[in-house]
Amino acid sequence: MSETRAILFDLDGTFADTAPDLGRAVNRMRAEHGLEPLAIDAMRARASSGARGLLAAGFGLTPESEGYKALRDRFLDLYAESLCVETQIFDGILELLAEIEARRLPWGIVTNKARRFTDPLLRELAIDGRAACVVSGDSTPHIKPHPAPLLLAASLLSLPPAACLYVGDDLRDAQAARAAGMRFAAAGWGYLGEGADPRSWDAEAVISRPREVLKLIP
Repeated sequence: MSETRAILFDLDGTFADTAPDLGRAVNRMRAEHGLEPLAIDAMRARASSGARGLLAAGFGLTPESEGYKALRDRFLDLYAESLCVETQIFDGILELLAEIEARRLPWGIVTNKARRFTDPLLRELAIDGRAACVVSGDSTPHIKPHPAPLLLAASLLSLPPAACLYVGDDLRDAQAARAAGMRFAAAGWGYLGEGADPRSWDAEAVISRPREVLKLIP
């Protein structure tokens, strides 16, 4: 096993709990259509899938549905207006970052979230200046589960992919890491998706809290 020289995190559902603000955007749209609001917890498992998952939860739509694009664009605009009202970094992440930095290891974010949301969100969370790299959903021509975003992150860190550990809460994260040749740990505290069993993702470990990442670093 290669020595781990950097740690990369998925954003939504792994690094930060963004579901409250994503869910608020859905409920504002539901109100515009005369529908009752949904409980945030009812949408939480879909949050890692972004607009596609949340519009499925809120309106029963798929990307192939009539009117999907207009609703997606409206959802993204509403989310952009208030993307960090209730969003919080998950408990234990800041303490983990402090320990990673104390070991002089770089860390970064690799997300399918577009840069128009990623950059201001990390600024609002007062974390943007600390990440050694941030790769958003439009940083490459592909999004996860394609390995391109993770390969770009490794390149930005001037490290081989095998020297990086990726932590995520979705099957796509595991698939991307495997395709990129990276180690992968499943974030058991994350959204995980409806009915998901991260033990089936071929992860090196399924960890229940952020600090357990340290057990995977020599």
